[in-house]
Amino acid sequence: MNETHGFGVIGTGVWGETHLMTYSTHPRGKLACICDLDEDLLRERAEQYGAESYTTNYRELLARDDVDAVSIVTPDFLHREIAVAAAEAGKHILLEKPMATTVADCEAMIAAAEQAGVTLMLDFHNRWNPAMWEARQAIENGELGEPQMMSLRLNDAIYVPTEMLSWGGQSTVVWFLGSHSVDLVRWMFDDEVRRVYSVSRSRVLRERGIDTPDFFLTTLEMESGGVAHVENCWIMSDEMPTVFDFKMELIGSQGTVFADCSSHRMVQKFVPDGAEYPDVAVRTEIQGMPNGFGVQSIRHFADCVIEGREPLATAHDGLCVTEALVAIHESAESGQPVEIGGDSHLR
Repeated sequence: MNETHGFGVIGTGVWGETHLMTYSTHPRGKLACICDLDEDLLRERAEQYGAESYTTNYRELLARDDVDAVSIVTPDFLHREIAVAAAEAGKHILLEKPMATTVADCEAMIAAAEQAGVTLMLDFHNRWNPAMWEARQAIENGELGEPQMMSLRLNDAIYVPTEMLSWGGQSTVVWFLGSHSVDLVRWMFDDEVRRVYSVSRSRVLRERGIDTPDFFLTTLEMESGGVAHVENCWIMSDEMPTVFDFKMELIGSQGTVFADCSSHRMVQKFVPDGAEYPDVAVRTEIQGMPNGFGVQSIRHFADCVIEGREPLATAHDGLCVTEALVAIHESAESGQPVEIGGDSHLR
C-alpha cells in the first residue's frame, strides 16, 4: 500500500499544470516524467513541480519503466495516437475530455486499453463539482422525483478561443465545453442521449480569422423521455468578472435545483485592474496544497491506479459523450435532428 507509483503528463499547458500540481503532491505518487513540445515551458514546469525527468518526445516518456500511468492533456483531436501507444506500453491512462472527435478514435482507444488490460479514465471533473454533486445526491435521495427537464449554460469569454488556446480554430466550443455539458446531462438523468437538435452561428470569431462557430444551442432528448437544453458559446465578453459562465437548472417531478458555478459571489474582488470573482472551486491552492474539483478528479485517477479500482468516469462514458457531440455537429450543419444509436453505441 505504501509503494510509490510514477505518473507522467503529456501536455503541460493551461490544464496540464493541474495534473502536474496533483501528481507532484500525491502522498503515494511521484511526477516521474513530463512531456511537451514547448521546450522552454517544459523546463520551467519540470523545475517548478519537481519532475524527475522531461522530454519533448512522448514515446520516450512511455518507454520509461518508472512511469506507471499517464495523463494525456493534448488538444482533443490528438488523443488517439498517444492513447493507443500508451496502452500498448502498458500504461494506465487519464484522458482529458473529450475522449476524441470521432467515434472510430474512441473505439480504437477502448480496444487498445482492453487488450492491454489498463485503466482508461476520462477527466469529466464536473462529477466532482460540489454543486453538481449536491444536485446528483438530491436525485439519488428521491428529493426531486424523476428528472424531467434540465437547462445548462457553460460559456467562455472570447479570450479562450482567441488567446488562451493556440488551437481554438481547429476545435469547437462543443468539443471544448459541450463535452462537460453532455456528460453532466447523462449523469444527472442517469440515461443516454437518444436524439439531438442543435443550432450554431459563425460570425464573430470568423471575422477575427478563427474559423469556428461562435455558439451552439442544443436540445438533447433522453431515452427515458427527459429533455435538456444546453448553451455553449465562445464569445462572451472579456469584461465579465469570470472567464466562464456556468449555471444549471434541473426540474424534477417533485423538486427543483438551481446551481451557479461561476458568478456565485463567494469571493468578490474590486481592484484597479477591474472586478473579479476568484476561482474557489475548480482549481485553487490552500495551505500549499492543490484543491478544487479539477484536482479531485485527477487525484481519483491516481488512487484508482494505486488501489486497482474502477474509475467513476469510464471509457464508456467518453464514447457516449463523443457520439452525442458528433451528432450535435451534424445537426447544426444539416439543420435537422439527429438520432443516436446503431452498432457503434456500446451499451
